[in-house]
Amino acid sequence: MIRYTVLFEPTRTGYSANVPDLPGCIAAAATLDETRTLIREAIEFHIEGMRLHGDTIPEPITRGEEIEIPA
Repeated sequence: MIRYTVLFEPTRTGYSANVPDLPGCIAAAATLDETRTLIREAIEFHIEGMRLHGDTIPEPITRGEEIEIPA
C-alpha cells in the first residue's frame, strides 16, 4: 500500500482535491464524499498511466498536519 497526501478545498459548487506528489492528479465533485471517491480513482488511474509509460512512480513525501494557534 502507498499512502499519498490529498488536499481538499471547498469550491463554489462543492469540493476539489489534488495530490501534491502526483502533479496533475485532481478531482472535483459536489460533495466531500464523492470527491474522496473520485480522487482515489484518479490516483489509481494516474499511477496506472505512469506505469504504462515507463515513468517512475513518485514516493509520497508530502505530509499534512493541522497546527493549532490561539484565536
